[in-house]
Amino acid sequence: MTTYEKVTYWIALSDEDLKVSGTMLDNKHYLYVGFMCHQCVEKIFKACFQKLMSKDPPYMHDLQLLAKQSGFWDALSEEQQQFVRTLGPLNIKTRYPDYKRTLARELTDAVCADILRQTKELTQWTKENILSPK
Repeated sequence: MTTYEKVTYWIALSDEDLKVSGTMLDNKHYLYVGFMCHQCVEKIFKACFQKLMSKDPPYMHDLQLLAKQSGFWDALSEEQQQFVRTLGPLNIKTRYPDYKRTLARELTDAVCADILRQTKELTQWTKENILSPK
């Protein structure tokens, strides 16, 4: 596959995860909204890594580290950086029973709707500012 094909692949996966996030919210599966939003951002960041570094992204789930290794962390606003930090633990914590109970109390419909909104905004910004041809 060419670099372009790989970038396109990561974007398509990210878009699918975003759709699933919305479905999870609609069906009140709050634990999975955060998880799928993390997956969405992770894949769009991997698309950025693929494009900017011209090599396959590393096998990792650390969003902040992915953005830093890709070289675009500093292009994110403070608000975006904070959101990435907030989203980061949702990938791991949804997998373990003790964390699930804690998150289940914190992840309300309003909180998840906001996570989804911010995920949409961040992925759109990333597509326009990092992935679009210049």
